[in-house]
Amino acid sequence: MSEKTTTEKIDVAAVEQDAAKSAMQLSTENRGKNRRSPITERAQLPQARRVVVKVGSSSLTSVENSIDENALRSIVDALGGAKARGTDVIFVSSGAITAGLSPLGLAKRPKDLSAKQAAASVGQGLLISRYTDYFARYGITVGQVLVTAEDLMRHSQYKNAHRQIERLLDLGILPIVNENDAVATHEIKFGDNDRIAALVAHLIKADALLLLSDVDALYTKPPKDGGERIARIDDPIADLEGVEIGSVGRVGVGSGGMVTKVQAARIAAASGIPALVTSAGNINEALAGEDVGTWFSTTGGRRNVRLLWLAHLADIKGTLTLDDGAVEAIRGRRSLLAAGVNAVTGKFTAGDPVSMVDKEGDEVAHGLINYGSDEVPGMLGKRTDELGDEFGEEFARELIHVDNLVTLRPRSAKTKLKQNPAK
Repeated sequence: MSEKTTTEKIDVAAVEQDAAKSAMQLSTENRGKNRRSPITERAQLPQARRVVVKVGSSSLTSVENSIDENALRSIVDALGGAKARGTDVIFVSSGAITAGLSPLGLAKRPKDLSAKQAAASVGQGLLISRYTDYFARYGITVGQVLVTAEDLMRHSQYKNAHRQIERLLDLGILPIVNENDAVATHEIKFGDNDRIAALVAHLIKADALLLLSDVDALYTKPPKDGGERIARIDDPIADLEGVEIGSVGRVGVGSGGMVTKVQAARIAAASGIPALVTSAGNINEALAGEDVGTWFSTTGGRRNVRLLWLAHLADIKGTLTLDDGAVEAIRGRRSLLAAGVNAVTGKFTAGDPVSMVDKEGDEVAHGLINYGSDEVPGMLGKRTDELGDEFGEEFARELIHVDNLVTLRPRSAKTKLKQNPAK
């Protein structure tokens, strides 16, 4: 494990809350509602019909040399071999920004958005050119798919992305997916390709997700400090208790790290897709089902696209504070009534996504609210029949219907997160 061990505290609550949210599956057409992947063990990976493989920037590029040609050849060899064996491979490739640094004469990854977009617009072309040449040696044609968060937020764009990737696979093309950094904005940008990989795995109903970087596995703490490899995660809360998770790999390259890989693996596993986290150097062993990396077993089934968006991608506009009875009700899959809400904050309109928290401020659910922020305060604590009598018949309904509500798993407060700041 090449990760350094200098530490700096990051926002544990925010990161863990994001990671522990209940993942929801995209469209389940043709695969069966709440279906889990038939792959239940890493040894079964060679039998997977469809695999999403994500490789991080630190394994593909460097600030000094732009594109690591040897690394690219090794990865293409492994993926080309898997495709030749009959596996549908969807490759999520990071590295566009870093690949564009050297041609632009930049000594390090820029911080401002416009410079990142400029580097990405150059780097994306360079990367896809290399991939086209290298995969051609296997007789494989590649197709580039650039996505942003908005592509998976809007139904029409989601359907278009789904159709595009499925059609490429039908034609025998190997899709290469990347975040469209050249047009992404701070407001809608994912921030890392790990989450994109997890969401693409949902999008195309993959049997497994491989998250590859320069770190060979998740450890209980840095190996140099006596940390031991965690071979398997069956319960992402209990099994990660006390674990120290680093947040970046090679300094100066990439925007993710082990934290984002754990988040992505949790999203996939909770949605019926097992995930393997290991190094790019282990790609052949991983695809062969050998005992490498950290395996995240499935913990849930696949569900509706709208609920996945609501759990992980929605731009939350406000917060409702619930009493204990309301928390119990929504966790029991019931609608949220005004009588169970103690307070409201934020500015939103009817149909906007809002967060629901308990009295301690812990997030318990997201939902699409039926009323605007100017209407809700006067409704708090009142029964549905009282609302109808006071405000009119159109108010005699729930604040959030159960079909527009997704509960979130409670987070563990025990996982320790560590960050290696760029130097």
